[in-house]
Amino acid sequence: MDILVAGGHGQVALRLLKLLAAEGHTARGLIRTPSQADDLRAVGAVPVIGDLESDPSLAPYVKGADAVVFAAGAGPGSGAARKRTVDLGGAIKLADAAMAESVARYLMVSTIGAENPSAGGAMQPYLEAKAEADAYVVASGLDHTIVRPGHLTDDPGTGLVKATRTLGNRGPIPRDDVAAVLAACLHTPATIGVTFELFAGETPIAEALNF
Repeated sequence: MDILVAGGHGQVALRLLKLLAAEGHTARGLIRTPSQADDLRAVGAVPVIGDLESDPSLAPYVKGADAVVFAAGAGPGSGAARKRTVDLGGAIKLADAAMAESVARYLMVSTIGAENPSAGGAMQPYLEAKAEADAYVVASGLDHTIVRPGHLTDDPGTGLVKATRTLGNRGPIPRDDVAAVLAACLHTPATIGVTFELFAGETPIAEALNF
């Protein structure tokens, strides 16, 4: 498969690109900063230079892909405006490009709390952006999967997770395992059309994704 990962230099994205490349896929990472290209090449990925915010369309980058993954984010130091342009606007642009290029499969890296942004306190602008992005992708008609990880950690992955369609939970999850779940979703049809929360758990990934 040819898979384009938007936000390709992110911590989860780099782990995902490495897994995809190791599986023999063409793993392409969309990045804005050319100096990050070597980091992608180091994990076996193909760097694609483009800007989620300023490029009018992402269709040229999506063209030829079998699936797209939205793993971008404005980051914790950004203001509410950039959360609208990156976390929401970027996700919408990627969905629009996927539809324009007839790329049906769309994986969204979302977040816990997106089911109730008003309870997020200082996180509310971020959660609102993620919730609206999720809703847009769901309404798009694409073969979507919305993954809402818990608190991300750098602990080594275990391959054991809890994936639940019951929303509103809290808990940690290693970035390694988030990446592994995303990779598994790409060849797990049972995840199409599903929104689920993801935490560290006791169930092997393949079994946990058997919704």
